[in-house]
Amino acid sequence: MGKEKEKDNRILSAEEGYAEEAAESVPECIEPGALEKMKESDIREVDRDALADILKIEIDNSLSGIEKKKEFLRQIRNPYLYRQGEYVVKLSFADTDATLTDRLKEYIEHMAAAGL
Repeated sequence: MGKEKEKDNRILSAEEGYAEEAAESVPECIEPGALEKMKESDIREVDRDALADILKIEIDNSLSGIEKKKEFLRQIRNPYLYRQGEYVVKLSFADTDATLTDRLKEYIEHMAAAGL
């Protein structure tokens, strides 16, 4: 698997709201209510060696969008807490309708207004 494929997988997994959207198509390997428990996992108490490494996840691009999400969840095991190489990553989402794009636009406008 080449670097280009790895990059595509990281982008796929980092899409804003990916975990919540994927929850609608949770694979059978994740019990009902388990996503909420995963979300509450404490990064300080996790066994880093037991976490899936997102850099090693491979998604078949011929799968449908729903099947890609299911496959990602199957491989990552916990979409809120995983490794990226040597780093442990904990994801959380604000309870807001604002998108990442909205926030970045606000930030850039603020920086421009401040002359930075």
